[in-house]
Amino acid sequence: MKRPILIHPDPRLKQVAKPVADLSDDLRALADDMLETMYDAPGIGLAAPQVGILDRLIVIDCVKGEGEAPRPLIMFNPEVIARSDAVNTYEEGCLSIPEQYGEVTRPAEVTVRWIDRNGAEQSEDMAGLWATCVQHEIDHLEGKLFIDYLGPMKRQLITRKMQKLKREMARD
Repeated sequence: MKRPILIHPDPRLKQVAKPVADLSDDLRALADDMLETMYDAPGIGLAAPQVGILDRLIVIDCVKGEGEAPRPLIMFNPEVIARSDAVNTYEEGCLSIPEQYGEVTRPAEVTVRWIDRNGAEQSEDMAGLWATCVQHEIDHLEGKLFIDYLGPMKRQLITRKMQKLKREMARD
């Protein structure tokens, strides 16, 4: 089931998500809903706070090549446990800040640990777009948006555009 995505500014996007203590069927269904919502948007990552749920859950899939099999990852309580000194700068966007982009510099490689949908602990070394995406989504769990990395003027401009978009959406 597709879920509505919160649009910035929304106070829920600035809150810290709580750790998932026990995996329930409801949480697995939420993860499936989030994947459907992310693919439909279309996006490569989505965090539970973006659909109004303050649990530490993200979904990502950075496979974008034609004919390549998707590789959806469902991550409960994800955390970066190691990061490279080398950095990458990507032009990031966000489903909660539609059609707005900004260059963000992050570690080029990270090691991430999480609990999968079956309750098993996983870890993986990620680089490039995968590393950027997983860090972006984990930021959401901390109440941080990609625009928080931008200068104050650009951040204010984007926020004003989102306020206008929300007013227009409310009228429709």
